[in-house]
Amino acid sequence: MSRQYPISKFRNIGVMAHIDAGKTTTTERMLFYSGYLHRIGEVDDGTAFMDYMEQEKERGITITSACTPCYWEGHQINIIDTPGHVDFTAEVQRSLRVLDGAIAVFCGVGGVEPQSETVWHQADNFNVPRIAFINKMDRLGADYERTLDAIRTKLGAKAFAVEIPMGSEDMFEGIIDLISFKALFFDKESFGVKFSVVEIPEKYLEYASKYRSELVDAVAETSEELLAKYFDGIELTNNEIVAGIRNAVINNKFVPVLCGSSLKNIGVQQLLNSVVAYLPSPEDKKEFLGFNPLDYDQEIKRKSIDDEKFSALAFKVLTDAHVGKVVYIRIYSGVLNVGDQILNVGSGKKEKINRIMRMISNRREELSVAYSGDIVALPGLKFTKTGDTLSEISDLVLYEKIVFSEPVINQAIEAKTMADQEKIIEALTKLSDEDPTFKFVNDNESGQLIISGVGELHLEIIIDRLSREFKLPVRVGKPQVSYRESLCDMAEEEGIFDKDVSGKKQYGKVKLRVEPLGVSGGIKFENLINDSRIPADYFKAIEEGAVQALQVGPSGYPMVDVKVSLIELDYTTEQYTVLGCQIASSIAAKDACRKTKSKILEPVFEIEIMSPEEYIGDIIADLNSRKGRVEGFELKNKLQQISGKVPLSEMFGYVTKLRSISQGRASYSMKFSQYEETILRN
Repeated sequence: MSRQYPISKFRNIGVMAHIDAGKTTTTERMLFYSGYLHRIGEVDDGTAFMDYMEQEKERGITITSACTPCYWEGHQINIIDTPGHVDFTAEVQRSLRVLDGAIAVFCGVGGVEPQSETVWHQADNFNVPRIAFINKMDRLGADYERTLDAIRTKLGAKAFAVEIPMGSEDMFEGIIDLISFKALFFDKESFGVKFSVVEIPEKYLEYASKYRSELVDAVAETSEELLAKYFDGIELTNNEIVAGIRNAVINNKFVPVLCGSSLKNIGVQQLLNSVVAYLPSPEDKKEFLGFNPLDYDQEIKRKSIDDEKFSALAFKVLTDAHVGKVVYIRIYSGVLNVGDQILNVGSGKKEKINRIMRMISNRREELSVAYSGDIVALPGLKFTKTGDTLSEISDLVLYEKIVFSEPVINQAIEAKTMADQEKIIEALTKLSDEDPTFKFVNDNESGQLIISGVGELHLEIIIDRLSREFKLPVRVGKPQVSYRESLCDMAEEEGIFDKDVSGKKQYGKVKLRVEPLGVSGGIKFENLINDSRIPADYFKAIEEGAVQALQVGPSGYPMVDVKVSLIELDYTTEQYTVLGCQIASSIAAKDACRKTKSKILEPVFEIEIMSPEEYIGDIIADLNSRKGRVEGFELKNKLQQISGKVPLSEMFGYVTKLRSISQGRASYSMKFSQYEETILRN
């Protein structure tokens, strides 16, 4: 089976934004115009093709990222529609890790909203080239210029308009293409499939000329060749402008900004044109950086071509009702055939490829071979999890793992019958394999199952999935905040372990120092012993023992922001054992932490509230009663935006209270900021 499209005609893109900016609607329109869908699905009606989960249809939100290929102007575009709600940011994060480009959708009314910033900065971290689409230009309060300015100021993007709207709100009548310098009017009867290209109406000419001039100036600065031509007074051709934009976008030095209304079928075909014109193919990336799994200091580069050795990254795990566990992979190099045997580099386990599937939302298409640049799904892998590297056995490479947010909220659940207890643990294991930000523990003392996630909605969806997908209804406790613990002072302590374990004498004697580390410092271990006689295994065991001991602090919470230093190890070959040193280290770390004072830390969230002016006083008073800190106000289209910080422990049920205060007219969004000390102390 030969490659259907050359790799230069591939586009692996994500659609990302704040909740309700119109990502899924935009994706639905892209699939419709490309001919994949024969009718348009609507999020509000629960008929969106990409939102296939029952919870997504009911709530009108995207929960899990769905991948669907479509075809446009001789190109294959693999589109991943990502969630906008902050509780499902991990879905955006792992999608961006393997994508070559992204469309950032902004609401023309809301502009740059909190989750817009979060996903934008995630794209920055992964160096993902972007184009921006200002949606909902037909909505009351839509303001193109304000949103464009916010993209530049709030996100620090080098953003320039390649399209501008003709009018806004109920006067929005079409768009102006600044490159061709033509006006586009869209036909309602054909759902925007037909559109007319005409000269720019006189009333928009000055407005369009200003933006065209700004665009040409910006493009000229993207290369010395274009700049020299520009300074010589030679007008840049449209092809040169497009090529200049493409080159700058691929190098993350330019963000073209388009506009329209996906719901009203205006501007989406031009968005598809821009994906093809400006966003990179896998081969534009040139090389993908990995490491030698036997020597992390040695870099290995793989080219995105079929002739290279096979390598891929597993970025998502799903449980499919029909085929079981399915692992989504992005192939960075080489070719994968059914029947191949590959290696999971992290675990060292071999995996046999029995089936290769192209997932089209939640539908499946069987393949016999997959090529460099492809995003495919592999059922039947036994040892592979999110973030694992898969490689050809004869030539290994290890790609950097994906690091996810830690859970900040806990909830106790229990089975309604004893017979369901084992089934629930099995189901939770599957869900935690799918979602790296979801964790659970079986509390031996209380006998309860404690589930942990990044927000109330996150856990609500997990519980709903247990009931619907696994037919396991559960009793649920109140959500609890996931506290952390840190140190106030420095302490030193010696740990000694001298016992027989399984008939073998184990001995270790270790002295450690524990001390506070800066905010968001995590756990840091430092070895202050310089003795070449001591094998490296001992130091590694001592570090593991100390880190393991800090999983539960003196007050019972996981410890963070602690530095542990090994200060004494009176090593004698005859007595000391690796296990003995590990256990002695654990004893020393625990005793040292008990010796000094500790402090309890709680998660604090950034909050943004949008409300009409008349409710601001009551909202602020309520926020203050929740120990919140108001940090700023901003007027946005007759609505006041309040920004501040508030402890998560005070925010349970806030949505109901806010609706009550504002008669349902205010809205809010939150995202994790940091851990801060509470007034509780042990």
